[in-house]
Amino acid sequence: YLDISSNWEEGKRGEIKNIKGIGAFINLDTLRCSYNQLTSLDLSNNTSLIYLRCNENQLRNVTVSDCNALRRLDCERNQLSSLDVSNNTSLERLSCRNNQLTSLNISGCNALTRLDCDNNQLTSLDVSNNASLDNLHCWENHLRSLDVSACNALTRLNCDYNQLSILDVSNNTSLKALTCRMNQLSKLEVSGCTALTELYFDGNLLTSLDVTNNTFLEDVNCSKNQLSTLDISHNSTLKKIRLGDNPNLQKVCVWTMPFPPEAMTISTEG
Repeated sequence: YLDISSNWEEGKRGEIKNIKGIGAFINLDTLRCSYNQLTSLDLSNNTSLIYLRCNENQLRNVTVSDCNALRRLDCERNQLSSLDVSNNTSLERLSCRNNQLTSLNISGCNALTRLDCDNNQLTSLDVSNNASLDNLHCWENHLRSLDVSACNALTRLNCDYNQLSILDVSNNTSLKALTCRMNQLSKLEVSGCTALTELYFDGNLLTSLDVTNNTFLEDVNCSKNQLSTLDISHNSTLKKIRLGDNPNLQKVCVWTMPFPPEAMTISTEG
């Protein structure tokens, strides 16, 4: 175990600019080196490494391809344009948010349960081999499509602020929270998501949405779309719904009258 991270609470980075001798620690299982001035990190000889945390540096290169035991990698807020984790078959959690990644190959990461890759420059993301994925956060990228049909364990998906026009999560029956705000969605399929409790799809181009099978919904934001009708007559567990800025909305089918009931909040503001 080695921790050479600086204290971020003091508001300044540490002075460490390289750790070239780190390869001599062949039995090292944990390395924390966040909040320094590292520009490159080569851990090719550290094959026993299980956990690497190198957030908030100036890293342009991180080499972990030989770290076959690696389970968790946190490399947030660096300057990475590429990251190779294709050989890290034991990787369970990867957080590479706030970098400059244009591509990310996680096809070999069969054990991956959580991926945070938001705030990058990704135009595509292949998660077809990541059946164990439970949490996926890929917001603020340039994704034009996203196929999560193979992610049967997925419970939370955040793909806000991309360029998606179609999103089908009907195979993700374990999904509890979906947020796909500020895309270009003209089609959203959630009929198979019977466990869904939170659904935020505001800021899209949807003219209709079927939520009749989503009987556990508690919180919905469908504002800033092009909905003309909305049927929530099967969604009696709803506690909050936002409907504002749907200029074509003429009819909402509800489960009770008067509406809303006392325990529920409804907003029609933009």
